Amino acid sequence: MGFARVDFVVLAAYLVLVTGIGCWFGSRLRDSRDYFLGGRNLPWWAVSLSIVATETSSLTFIGVPALAFASNMAFLQLTFGYFLARIVISWLFLPAYYRGELFTAYQFLDQRFGGKTRSFASVIFLGTRVLADGVRLFATAIPLAMISGIGYAKAIAIICIATVVYTYVGGIKAVVWMDVIQILIYLAGAGVAVLAILHALPGGWSEVVAVGSASGKFDWFQPHFDLRAPYTIWAGLIGGTFLTMASHGTDQLMVQRLLTCRHLRDGQRALVGSGILIIAQFAFFLLIGVMLFAFFQRYPADPAPSRPDEVFPLFIVRHLPSGLSGLVVAAIFAAAMSTLSGTLNSLASSTVVDLYKPLSRRKLSPRQELLISRLVTLAWALVLVGVAALASSWGNVLEVGLTIASFTYGSLLGIFLLGRLAKRATQTGALVGMAIGLATMLGVSLTPIAWPWYVFIGANVTFAAGLLASGIDSRRLGSSG
Repeated sequence: MGFARVDFVVLAAYLVLVTGIGCWFGSRLRDSRDYFLGGRNLPWWAVSLSIVATETSSLTFIGVPALAFASNMAFLQLTFGYFLARIVISWLFLPAYYRGELFTAYQFLDQRFGGKTRSFASVIFLGTRVLADGVRLFATAIPLAMISGIGYAKAIAIICIATVVYTYVGGIKAVVWMDVIQILIYLAGAGVAVLAILHALPGGWSEVVAVGSASGKFDWFQPHFDLRAPYTIWAGLIGGTFLTMASHGTDQLMVQRLLTCRHLRDGQRALVGSGILIIAQFAFFLLIGVMLFAFFQRYPADPAPSRPDEVFPLFIVRHLPSGLSGLVVAAIFAAAMSTLSGTLNSLASSTVVDLYKPLSRRKLSPRQELLISRLVTLAWALVLVGVAALASSWGNVLEVGLTIASFTYGSLLGIFLLGRLAKRATQTGALVGMAIGLATMLGVSLTPIAWPWYVFIGANVTFAAGLLASGIDSRRLGSSG
């Protein structure tokens, strides 16, 4: 079948349409509050869908089926921790974020500890987000490069340019509402692919069950405790909970969306509701991986690629009818653009609010703040393109993206927990805790310990070190006074 002219037309039409709609949302922006918070007037259900769309990204669309294709559905165990963490965040972190009008999660650290802690945390977030989402951007370039032959670098540039335009113009309001549209598009695209696979298999779903069961593809529950195994029930419940507490409770990419809700109760609804949806969605994409395995077992003359990340894109390009290939590739773009647009806006908000304004101390007009925010968005887009161009040799895109985030998330989560749970913690203790937590993770990364445990270890080390250092700092201040 292949990618025909009509598929290119569908894909181009999608890019033009979403860019135009996104720009329309930005036609009434007045200041940085509108640009970064959407006027704090967005409905909770739209924010909930935006969270799911952002959490999905192209890593889910491409990487999750690749995991099930290469192994089994054990990744599903992590989603249980993802849900539990949302309940904890709603009770522990969100009430603090809704006191006053915060633009970023790291302003809470400024209120609790001081400006140095906020700046340190913001820099960690910026570095983590750029590396992790550079991988996501590369993942989306895989199908475009495969179907067009233009190479990864040009494919990355095309995707980024389309997303930057509406993010630059429309801000977070455009990001959230485009996420709502794009989640419907990529779920529809995935559904089309599922129907095509089942149609191509003579036995349909029964054949998928038979082949998948015989090969252990439906195995998902791993009860043994092993720090070296990434997908066990313990890694899911403990590691997955701590990972999501960090990603949704301390990462500006997700916190910013929650801050666009009208009030605390809406923010809690948006977050917990997204947890239910995310379990169902990950199960769906893992099943696609099992279906793809059954398909390539049935047709050995059409071999699967050696890189699992290319399995789903290859099926889309080779085996979907003309027109539908373009729709499903557009769905992959939708998954990527929803994350990329949110990343750009959150990077800009943290850079402007947590670093530029405190350091420059300039009095800016609302129009000046809006212009600077947009220019910073463009600058981060260029950085992301550079990181994505380097990501092709880093391994499985899903695991690489999660590993990068897990490496630094522990220190971020540990310092937020210190701020919420330890009333006597000091800024010096917080900074020392973060430094020791990051240094510890350098050592952990050299061990066989699996990445889902990284945040758990980093958060506990950071919290304990920060608590101890705060005690020493308090005694020093007391004796000097």
